[in-house]
Amino acid sequence: MSDFRVPAHATLSLVDWMVESVVSRGKHLLIRTRPPVKVSAPPLSIHSHLLMEGHWDVYATGERWRSPAFKARAVLGNKAFTAVGFELGFLHVLRTTDEVEVIGHLGPDPLGHSWDPDEALRRLLIDPERPIGLALLDQRLISGLGNVYRSELLFITRVHPRTPAGEVEDLGHMVDIAHRLLHANKDRARRVTTGSDGMNPYWVYGRAGQACLRCGGTLQKESLAESTRSAERDVFFCASCQGSYVPSGGRTR
Repeated sequence: MSDFRVPAHATLSLVDWMVESVVSRGKHLLIRTRPPVKVSAPPLSIHSHLLMEGHWDVYATGERWRSPAFKARAVLGNKAFTAVGFELGFLHVLRTTDEVEVIGHLGPDPLGHSWDPDEALRRLLIDPERPIGLALLDQRLISGLGNVYRSELLFITRVHPRTPAGEVEDLGHMVDIAHRLLHANKDRARRVTTGSDGMNPYWVYGRAGQACLRCGGTLQKESLAESTRSAERDVFFCASCQGSYVPSGGRTR
């Protein structure tokens, strides 16, 4: 089965094509396919990004889908299994040899086979004055970190979100913790950063106004953006554990 439910690829059929591999790069997913012998065509990659609401589900063929069919953007299947991409942020099909055009700008991926912590550190320090809370979300520097990991990582390493990247005392340690956090959660259905999959799987994310699990203080959130024209993203933190960054005079605890 091959069914692309987006205008750009509505007429594309990959029936009888073979899925050779499925790889991720940061938040991008690449399903690499090759044509049957009788078809003269280059290998193609199905490139998708989940953004906030998207997800790929795999079902036994004939099994009822857990999401409504009108939210499906791509359906791929064989006799045994069906993979359905729901509410995908975007979906493109391109030649596999052209993948660099869509993912070549991304930074090192903590879950990738070619993870390079030294390169990630170098990229984070390209602009040493940039707040670390913004740098961590820049997929050109490190790919794969989102808002949950950004907030949790800063709390674990006791760094205020507005601290300039160049002033983080041990940025290499932060890069190492990012790698460990993502690996610890890669096979879990639910992300956990506190070590407990109970009432509080997160230290700070989504918990503004609640008590800090470390010091008991009240957790806060702030909106960070590169400029007044860019989108703001809330970052959650504990002012007691992470200090209060004062731009003119440094960071105080």
